[in-house]
Amino acid sequence: MTSDVTVEGISRPIRVLLADDEAMIRSALAALLRLEGDIEVIAECSDGEQAVAAAERLHPDICLLDLEMPGLDGVQVAERLRRTITARCVVVTRHARPGVLRRALTAGVAGFLPKSRDAKEVAEVIRRVAAGARYVDPEIAADALSDERCPLTDRERDVLRVGRQGQTTAQIARELSLAPGTVRNHVSAVLTKLSVSTRQQAVLMALERGWI
Repeated sequence: MTSDVTVEGISRPIRVLLADDEAMIRSALAALLRLEGDIEVIAECSDGEQAVAAAERLHPDICLLDLEMPGLDGVQVAERLRRTITARCVVVTRHARPGVLRRALTAGVAGFLPKSRDAKEVAEVIRRVAAGARYVDPEIAADALSDERCPLTDRERDVLRVGRQGQTTAQIARELSLAPGTVRNHVSAVLTKLSVSTRQQAVLMALERGWI
């Protein structure tokens, strides 16, 4: 099945930006997608910042983003691009944690699937999303229905998200326009709720479960 994009009455291939920090996987998937007559891979990026810059410059139809990238992950890239361009984002992940699905959908991601899918299936998802549909892997969707809910408030999650790279309390406070004492109170509440002893442990747990 092929599905060219129609723009101003002219049918053309679906323009895809591919971002994955694993060079072998990125190159292999790009080569396989280029075998599809209706898909054109216009950029290959090795990290999230590069993906944002390339997408804003090239305006692809679809951004195919690995979740686990250094710096900005796939969902963070999608969040940024949602504010600047009209490209639709598909996130792929090696570890399909249900909590991440909720985070991805909140960020406006239009497709979500595990890396275990072969290139033909990925191409089909690209076509569906380019046509305006959404796609979520059925197994991930089923797991998400039974996954535990996040016990943290939105502000507590903000504190963990902003401080995920080890930022100081003062830096977090400035970023969120909060008093340092308020940040410390949020961190204390997080540690109690998650039954961990350090903020870094809380960040790791929140990332693993897709809460931030």
